[in-house]
Amino acid sequence: MTSKPDWLRPHGTPWKAGEERVAFESAWITVSDQMTTAPTGLPARYGLVRFKNLAIAVLPIHDDGTVTLVGQHRFPLGDYSWELPEGGSPLGEDPLDGAKRELAEETGLAAAEWREVLRTQLSNSVTDERMIGYLALGLTDAPEGHHADDTEAIALVRVPFREALDAAMAGHLPDMLTVAMLLRGYHMAREGSLPGVLARAMLG
Repeated sequence: MTSKPDWLRPHGTPWKAGEERVAFESAWITVSDQMTTAPTGLPARYGLVRFKNLAIAVLPIHDDGTVTLVGQHRFPLGDYSWELPEGGSPLGEDPLDGAKRELAEETGLAAAEWREVLRTQLSNSVTDERMIGYLALGLTDAPEGHHADDTEAIALVRVPFREALDAAMAGHLPDMLTVAMLLRGYHMAREGSLPGVLARAMLG
């Protein structure tokens, strides 16, 4: 990775954490009610969602420049979502192991080559959730096959990369991990970070 430019340095005084009360806890999240001191020096009450998993997203690109997407109903917004394979890796686990597991479970695919290509923060004003994104190349059927979680009813579709990117830019694939990873894949293809034959197939 390139070094940070000077303008990225922090400015001012950071938040200071005070007394914290756990308002809710599940196997995936903790919701806390916390007293803090803001960077302005004023007291502030903060509701914070802490995640027990690292978010994982996988961009599986086939040799012909197509990508595999996962379709499923999502409860929070009550809609149907087409997304890249994604899920959670418990804190303390090697995130790459989590990525390999999610790809196999959701798509039945394994990859010969893995590259970590993106790290992001998700909704960082109210949660501490972070994401690591991986590029998966050299795709084959996973030995263990497809086996989604008990609550997941998953559909699969394989589409040209550029078609998926255009759908995301049109707002038809609104999942943020998917949008970010498709744009990262596009940037890599344009900047020469991928094999030429594959990049040309992706950009089509």
